[in-house]
Amino acid sequence: MDHMTLGLTHLYSGKVRDIYEVDDAYLLMVASDRLSAFDVVMNETIPQKGRVLTGLTNYWVSEFADDVPASLVSCDPVEIDAFVPGFLAETTWHGRSMLVRRAEMLALECVVRGRLAGQAYEEYVAKGTVGEMSVPAGMRLTDPFDQPMFTPSTKAEVGHDVYIDRAAAASLVGSDALDEAQAICLDLFDRGAASLAKVGLILADTKFELGYVDGALVLCDEVLTPDSSRIWPAESVRSGETPPSFDKQPFRDWLAAKSWDRTPPPPEVPDEIVRVTSDRYVAAYERVTDRALSDWYGE
Repeated sequence: MDHMTLGLTHLYSGKVRDIYEVDDAYLLMVASDRLSAFDVVMNETIPQKGRVLTGLTNYWVSEFADDVPASLVSCDPVEIDAFVPGFLAETTWHGRSMLVRRAEMLALECVVRGRLAGQAYEEYVAKGTVGEMSVPAGMRLTDPFDQPMFTPSTKAEVGHDVYIDRAAAASLVGSDALDEAQAICLDLFDRGAASLAKVGLILADTKFELGYVDGALVLCDEVLTPDSSRIWPAESVRSGETPPSFDKQPFRDWLAAKSWDRTPPPPEVPDEIVRVTSDRYVAAYERVTDRALSDWYGE
């Protein structure tokens, strides 16, 4: 069975997700096991990855539900079947599918940074700023900021997103929407970071997606997953050193040793790297949620 027999219209395929139209009000987002690096999708897939991304998003949306509404309606196959007749029989999609309300997406990637890493570190080394904003001198890789920073970027149709300053962000979405998005995202970051700290994890940075449903700004797409966030084991973080992330690190380490020019075709990923990377995703889900992945839909 596929989306044709379910009567769904395929709208979009990203690096990981496929989006289908249910009707004028609802979409079905299906997270695959695809793995990408430098905007190139590998030929190999990572077992359980799509279920982990979906299960974690569902977990965080539930955690935040009292304060910030979300576009997510349900991940429960029985509930999805009421909107998409025949879905119950499509077992390969169970646990990796989210029924969501259509949203008018905010034209920004809402990035929050608690630690100096990634593109922010590269900018800091080059210019002494982060997101075009001044930060203290003398910071080293992984050092925490005085307080988390909201560093929005443009949404690029192709290639990498581009980080922009506050004035440019306000010109894109309006200053009121920018203020509201910043307040929501900083609050969610603080709450997510505090929750992760309880299980010995550091939330270094993350990307939130926001959109309007019935005129209200709500949380959309994936939330605090290993794909949208840098999450580090607290015991492994040393100032000035690259810490091991809690997700694709075995894959990243292997890739870093390859003489690949970061353009297609991608290198062949060994079975052992696939297995270890899959184990990391599963461990991320179970450590964060304190639940077994085998209890999530689609087992």
